[in-house]
Amino acid sequence: MYSREESKKVRQEFWTSFGKNYPRKWLLYNTRIKDLALKFTFTRRIAEVSIDLDASDEIMRQYYFEKLQSLQNILKGEFLPDAVFAEEYELESGKIISRIYVTLKGVNIHNKKQWPEVQEWLAEKMSALEAFFVEYRDFIEQ
Repeated sequence: MYSREESKKVRQEFWTSFGKNYPRKWLLYNTRIKDLALKFTFTRRIAEVSIDLDASDEIMRQYYFEKLQSLQNILKGEFLPDAVFAEEYELESGKIISRIYVTLKGVNIHNKKQWPEVQEWLAEKMSALEAFFVEYRDFIEQ
């Protein structure tokens, strides 16, 4: 079992390693749409790549989610076949957001032997998600 400090160090080491192995500028928070971000997640149970809708205004969150939902067939057909659409997704903090995501299960950030596989998966899925987002950003933003 890792202490909180050791776990933090492992997470920092993973993301530093990821940045060195995949040295490109990811879109992430620079979507130009308030409260919409592309995110990487890697924990002791899963790795995820997602579009997070974190608007404090429930109407705006629902508006953007519905826009993305209208593109579901395109996202799943051309970019991420395994994408999951969750209008209400509870974060570990208990906060409710909307999330469109893909998940790699059975991985653990503390298992360094899995890092190359997870880093490749994260880069591949985020590249696909970014390509989708860039292509349809204007529609989503309207």
